[in-house]
Amino acid sequence: MFTTHQQSHMTTKLWGGRFTENAAAWVDAFGASITFDQEMAAEDIEGSIAHATMLGRQGIISETDAAQIVAGLKALQQELAAGELGFDVQHEDIHMNIEALLTAKIGPVAGKLHTARSRNDQVATDFHLWVKHRLPQVMAAITELQQTLLTLASTHAGTIMSGYTHLQHAQPITYGHYLLAYVEMFQRDYERFEFNQKHTDILPLGAAALAGTTFPIDREFVAAELGFADIYHNSLDAVSDRDFAVEFLANASLLMMHLSRMAEELILWSTYEFNYIELSDDFSTGSSIMPQKKNADFAELVRGKTGRTYGALMSLLTTMKALPLAYNKDMQEDKAQVFDVMDTVIAATKIFTGMLSGLTVHEERMLASTQDDFSNATELADYLATKGVPFREAHAIVGQLVLLGIQTATPLQAMPLVTLQAAAPEIEDDIYQVLQSETAVNRRTSLGGTAVANVKKEIARHQKLSLIHISEPTRRTPISYAVFCLKKKKKYEKTEISQLKDTTQE
Repeated sequence: MFTTHQQSHMTTKLWGGRFTENAAAWVDAFGASITFDQEMAAEDIEGSIAHATMLGRQGIISETDAAQIVAGLKALQQELAAGELGFDVQHEDIHMNIEALLTAKIGPVAGKLHTARSRNDQVATDFHLWVKHRLPQVMAAITELQQTLLTLASTHAGTIMSGYTHLQHAQPITYGHYLLAYVEMFQRDYERFEFNQKHTDILPLGAAALAGTTFPIDREFVAAELGFADIYHNSLDAVSDRDFAVEFLANASLLMMHLSRMAEELILWSTYEFNYIELSDDFSTGSSIMPQKKNADFAELVRGKTGRTYGALMSLLTTMKALPLAYNKDMQEDKAQVFDVMDTVIAATKIFTGMLSGLTVHEERMLASTQDDFSNATELADYLATKGVPFREAHAIVGQLVLLGIQTATPLQAMPLVTLQAAAPEIEDDIYQVLQSETAVNRRTSLGGTAVANVKKEIARHQKLSLIHISEPTRRTPISYAVFCLKKKKKYEKTEISQLKDTTQE
C-alpha cells in the first residue's frame, strides 16, 4: 500500500510505478518518438482492436470490458480519420498516446487493454502492419510505370537509335528495346517487394516483452483478424527482428538506382547536344535568368533522392549491426527512415510514370545518330566472318576502314565499293544493305536481341505479366479465424508428409 507521500513523488508516466521523479521536459522530448511514430496511429488502433477482441474472447478480460475498449478504440479510429486526434510528447510514443486518449474517453477500463502484451511486440506489430499496408502501393506504382514503358515501347518498337557502351556509340538498337531493359529491371524490383511482403506479413504480437506471456492468448485469432499470413515462432525474434524494414530499404535502394540510371539518360538525352527527347512542360522547369532554359528538374530530383534512400539503408544497417537480443531503445530509430523512403519511392515512381507519359521522342534525330557514326562497324566485321574471314582478322580490317573514315569524314556505308574491296576483296555490293541501321537491328534475332520482332514479342510477354500484377489485390483483407487455422493445418500436414517421405527414402 502506497502512502500519500510516496504517491505524490511518483512520476506521471503510465510505466512510472518504480520511478520517483519525472525527467526534465527536454530529456522527455529527446526520448520521445511521437513526432514520427504517430504515422502508425491507424495501425496501432487496428492492432489494439484485434488484441482487445481476443482478450474478451479468451476470457482474459470480461467481454463487457472488451466491448467497451473496442468501442472506444473505434471512436478514436473515426476521430483519427477526421484529423481530430492530437498527440502529446509527454506520452512518449504512439502507443502511450492512444492509451491515454482511450483512458480519457472510457475511463480506467482502458488500462486492461495492455494485458498480455508489451510495447515491444506492440511496436513491432504496428511497424509490420504499416509496411504491409503500403508495399502493395509500391508494387502498384511499379506496375503502372511498367505499363507506361510498354505503351511507349510499343509505339517505338522500330525506332532506331544508337546503343552505347562507355557512353560511346556502340551498335544500333531500337528505342523500344532500350525501354524494355528498364521494364525488366522494374520487374525484378516488383518481385523483390513481393518477397519483402512475405517477410512483412508475419505477426509479432503475443511475444510480449521478449519471452511470451502466461495469459492464454490466441495468436492465430489475432493474426486472422489483422490479415497476417503467419506468426513469429520465436518470441525473441518477434520483438527484435527488423529484417523486413532493412529489406524494404535495400529493395527501395535498388528501385531508386534503376530510376536514377534512367533519370541520368533522360537528362542527357534532353540536352541540346543529344536532342533525342523532350520532356513535357509539366515535368520541366525554367530558369530565373535564362529565358531559353528547359530543365529536367524532376529527373534530377529523383537522381538526388536516390542518395537519400541509400543513406536510410546504411543508417538502419548501422543501427542494427551490434544490437543484442531482444529489444533495445536504438530500434526506435528504425521507423523515420522507412516512413520517408516509402513516400519517396512511391512519389518518384509516379513522377517517372508522368514524365514518360508526356515524353516527345525525336525519331529522326535518333536515327541520324546511327548514320553519321561507325556504330555499324560490327556489321561489317560479322559480314566478313560469314565470308570465311577469321573474326580477329575481320576486326582488324574494319578497324583500318574506320580509321580511314574518321580521317576522311566518311561513314562506312558512304565509302565506294572499290575502297572497301581494297581492304577486303570478299566484300560485295550487298554490303550497303547490311550496313543500314534497320538491317543491323533486325538481323539481331537471337533471344533477347534488339530485332523489332523480338521487341514486339517481349512487349506482349510483359503485358501479360502486367495484367497478372493488376489482378492481384493491393491490400489483403482480414481472413476468418477458421480459414487461417485451416491454412496452417494444411501447411503443417504438407510438412509432415514431406518429412515422412524423406524418412522412408532413407
